[in-house]
Amino acid sequence: MKNLSAVFTIVKEKNCPLYKVNERLYLSDKTLSCPKGKEMCLILVRDLTELLFRFLQKQPVDLDSYMGTVFNCSGCSGLIKFTLVHPDEMRKDFLAGGKGDGGAVAQVVSVLKMYGKILDCPLLQALPPEQIGTVLGQFREIVLDDDVVLIHEGEKNVNLYIVFEGELVVESSGVHLATLSQGEICGEMSYLGADIAVSTIKTTKKTKLLAMAGNVFSSLLGDNREIQAYMAQLLAERLRTTNAARARDFESCMSGRVDEIVPAELFQIFHMHQKTGVLSLELPGGLAKVSFREGCLINAGYRDLNNEEAIFKILGEKQGFYRFTSGLSPKEMKAAEIGDFMMLLMEGVKRVDEDHER
Repeated sequence: MKNLSAVFTIVKEKNCPLYKVNERLYLSDKTLSCPKGKEMCLILVRDLTELLFRFLQKQPVDLDSYMGTVFNCSGCSGLIKFTLVHPDEMRKDFLAGGKGDGGAVAQVVSVLKMYGKILDCPLLQALPPEQIGTVLGQFREIVLDDDVVLIHEGEKNVNLYIVFEGELVVESSGVHLATLSQGEICGEMSYLGADIAVSTIKTTKKTKLLAMAGNVFSSLLGDNREIQAYMAQLLAERLRTTNAARARDFESCMSGRVDEIVPAELFQIFHMHQKTGVLSLELPGGLAKVSFREGCLINAGYRDLNNEEAIFKILGEKQGFYRFTSGLSPKEMKAAEIGDFMMLLMEGVKRVDEDHER
């Protein structure tokens, strides 16, 4: 089904308690926006929803056939009449609000084509309706291939971006923080004047973006309370997401040096806390792996040894690095235990002591 985006202007008003002539209404297949600062009229919502279904009945959607049609609200204590805004009129709005090259007809037409596709962008929803055209006219289009880094963590970024098509992933120090899709923004720190990126952002597929310098966006809307509130909320949400992702990473993957905490102590920690996952160790004799299911030992391998013998050999190592990663495969979750944990541990420690006495 083709996406729908329509802009209406109020052409007549009689005792309407909310809306006035020349104010605009924005309707898409996903959302409805009323004039800035105005409450949502539930009667109008019902009327526009009926219009939406009427428009979508014919595929592809043909709004041109409705140009000039006057629509009525059902009415309460008052009444409004509204019509679709013609593209030529929208073009005049863009030109009137544009600055320099941003008001060029070619760019206006290009922006009009993309207008409906990102109408549901939360950032645009926070804009005063009469300024959406002007702001969109300041963005430029960027197309990136798959697996291209848009923003490097710790490096300078001066742009604010809206995802138009495709997908971006956000990472920090190797930790996945978020996935951004159509209508979502990134580079918001540039709006605040902090041009050093706190995360790395890259594409996962061919992606089209709309870009604007953060200081330009700030100069256009820096005193707009709705934008300030939206940005504050966005930053708060992303801070919570970042903290939660890093906390999950800390829980899911612990690492360190064997000379700081010996294997016997590591085993006891994972057993006491009923951890499920794989302990990987880089030891003098090579790579070792020990699997835990809710603190129980279910698999082990080191050198050419397996299970009990591998565990006994690992317990005797004093140097190396370890890394614990949460989670097991469905097959490993059903595997039998190697043996009683404490019995294995005591037998392993006993063998280590005997080896030292020789």
